[in-house]
This record gives sequence, structure tokens and C-alpha cells, in this order.
Amino acid sequence: MKSGHKDIAGTGPVLAKFNMDEILNCMHCGFCLPACPTYAQTGLETYSPRGRIALMKGVASGQLPVDAEFEHNMNACLGCRACETACPAGVPYGGLLETAREVVQDYHHTAGKPSAVRSLVFRHLFPYPKRVKRLGTLLWSAQALGLQKLASRTGLIRMLPGPMAEMQQAVSRVASPWKRSKRQTVMPAETPKTMTVGLFTGCLMDMLFYETNEATARLLTKAGCDVVFIKDQGCCGAMHAHSGEMAGAKELAKANIEAFERSGVDYLVNNAGGCGAALKEYVHWFRGDPAWEERANRFALANRDASEILAELPPLSFTKPVPARVTYQDSCHLAHGQGIRTQPRELLRSIPGLDLIEMRQADSCCGSAGTYNLTQYEMSMQILDGKMVHAEATQARIIVTSNPGCLLQMKQGIIRAGLEDRMEAVHIMDLLNRAL
Repeated sequence: MKSGHKDIAGTGPVLAKFNMDEILNCMHCGFCLPACPTYAQTGLETYSPRGRIALMKGVASGQLPVDAEFEHNMNACLGCRACETACPAGVPYGGLLETAREVVQDYHHTAGKPSAVRSLVFRHLFPYPKRVKRLGTLLWSAQALGLQKLASRTGLIRMLPGPMAEMQQAVSRVASPWKRSKRQTVMPAETPKTMTVGLFTGCLMDMLFYETNEATARLLTKAGCDVVFIKDQGCCGAMHAHSGEMAGAKELAKANIEAFERSGVDYLVNNAGGCGAALKEYVHWFRGDPAWEERANRFALANRDASEILAELPPLSFTKPVPARVTYQDSCHLAHGQGIRTQPRELLRSIPGLDLIEMRQADSCCGSAGTYNLTQYEMSMQILDGKMVHAEATQARIIVTSNPGCLLQMKQGIIRAGLEDRMEAVHIMDLLNRAL
């Protein structure tokens, strides 16, 4: 490990933050080690789930300080939760990691060192849907005027930090503000109605992948759902929670719960594995809160991933064959966080002409992990390059994903591997929509 780290704060115990029962449930058996991408890359115990839990135990008991090395080890984790699938004791590692990162942020604020960038992103951007939409309009304007291509051609793009300069290549054309303004509030069922659902549009999902949200709504109407675009819904709070900004995450959750309750829909449907995992975990975020726990529980029970609910509804009538070799990359928070694995594959197999080929380690992390590919760029790219070796071995023409971050990451992986002429990355909802 790196030496010379300075303490962020002293060694005062933070036992009240951690659930010691959950920490002590870790038997240090090592079943998590083969499942952990960062341990596979480094072989370091502190880069493994059980190693990080040992560090959390030391901090929670006051035996270790909350210092820069503790922060480094917590932030080096992808939060993919593959260790939860592997763990025989059922340790809720994802929740423990969020607590550890919250402890780090608490100490940053106590030490008077809050990050201006974090404040901008988490307090002044994501909580305000209109600001996110304006950011989308700025991106569309840059693309429409050719500024993105010009910056790449002239080398100006190198003025951006390396990770952002490379990632911008994977960003597709976003929908125009005029197109977004024409969205209907309600899309009626096109077959005999079975239920009314709200579509959780998300923040970045609706900005970068507006067409995917529209495709999801169309699929739901074809399956017999009235689809409502719920007013006043916003960011799910996942980015906040994963970054230790738990207070902000809870405020976003409360707004989404209230919007859902006013809507009167039967279910809330999302098409982003990371968002869906957060929405279903609101009940854990508000555990013990007399004003919100029951409301959060009802909300969590009403949430469904789009592939999950489409697998339960009457089968879609696909009329357009997709004669292609396809492989599926699991979203970590869909597979490990929500336990949804078979439904996306069943839907893909129902498309005429499609040949689904399983890649090795399909449920291992692609290295996106929210903002990980920006904050931990080198590790992210090592993991991505390994993933692309497995993807290329399938000889698939299409890599299908079920999460926006994964989709951008796999597009970037295709570019890095030089496979643009014979492979594309597609969200599962877009591919299903192609077959209608």
C-alpha cells in the first residue's frame, strides 16, 4: 500500500454509524475473493471484501483512524456486490460500504475540507431535474453544432482530463429539447389493459438515453400497460448513497416516494439496474424511521425492473427478426443487487432470429460502477479490457446491457478494442424495441 498518507481525523469511535452485527457476520472465509474484481487485479487483502470489512471493524471500534488510506481502500471498491452473491453468511456488504464512505465524508466535513466538485454535483446538480435537463440541452447543442467532433479532430479534447476525453467518444447523440418537450404524460396500452405503471425516467438516463426510455414505454404499452411519466420524480439517490452523501440520498428518496404516492400507479418501472437497486433499497435507508419506514417499504415493493415486469406480462409479439449473434453483460446491481438474471435472457431468446451466446464471467463487473471509471480510471480500464476479451471470444455482433453506465462502458470497451466495425453495445430495451 502507498505510504505517507495523512490522517483525515483522529481515531474517535464511529460505532453508532456501523451495524456491528453485520460486520461480525463476516467469517473471513474467503468465498468472496474469487468474485472480487479489484482483488483479482491486485491480489491485495485490503482490496478484497473481507479485507475492507476488517478495516471497517477497526474504524468502528476506534482501533483504526479514519485516514486517507482507509478512504483510499473504500473508494477503490467498485461496489459491484458480487461478494454478496458469493457470501455464505449473507453479509450485506453494499450497505456496509455505503456506511464506510459516509463516515469518510462526515470526517471531511468535520475537518472543514468539503470538496467543491462534490458539492456542485451532489448538492447543486442532481437534486434539480431542470438543471440536469439544461445540461442535456447544452450537450445536444454541442453535438448539433459539431463542437464535439471539432474538439476531437483538432485535439482540443485533450484539454479535458484523460478519462473524460476518452469517455466522450462513447456518448451517442442525445435527443433534442424539442423532441423531449413532445413527450406525452400518459401513453395508453395498445393491447387489453392489465395495469397502470409509472416509468422511472432517472436523471442521466433520461438525458443521455431518452430514446431508451421511450422504447421502454412503448414495450410496456404493447404488453398491456398504461404508462405514466410521473410528475416531480427525480434522481434515485444511488450516486449520493454510493459516494457517502447519505443525507442527500434520503432527501431524493423522500421526493420520489411522495411523487409515487400521488401518482396512483400500480408499479414503478425502471430500466437501469443501478437505479432499480437503489429504489428497492429505500426501505433499508429508512429502517427505524417511524415517519418513513413503512412508506419506503410500500414504495420498494412496488418497484420492478423493466425486464422483470415484461417477463410477467403477456408475451410481446415480435414481428421483426434480429438475425444476429448476441451476448449479454449482466448489470451488477441487477444481478447481484436485485437477483434478476433469467428474465433478460428469456426476453432476448424470444426475439426471432437472435442467437444468444453466453460470455465467460457475464456477471462480473465491467468497471463502470457509477463514477468509478472517472475516479479510478486505471483500475476501471484494466477490468474493462479483461471483460472485452470474454466478449470478443463469443464472436457476438451485439453486446446487450441493462444499465446506462454499463452501456457507456461497453461502448468505450468496443472502441478501445478496435471492434467498432463488427460489434455494437445496445440496451436491452432498445434491442427488444427493434424487434417490434
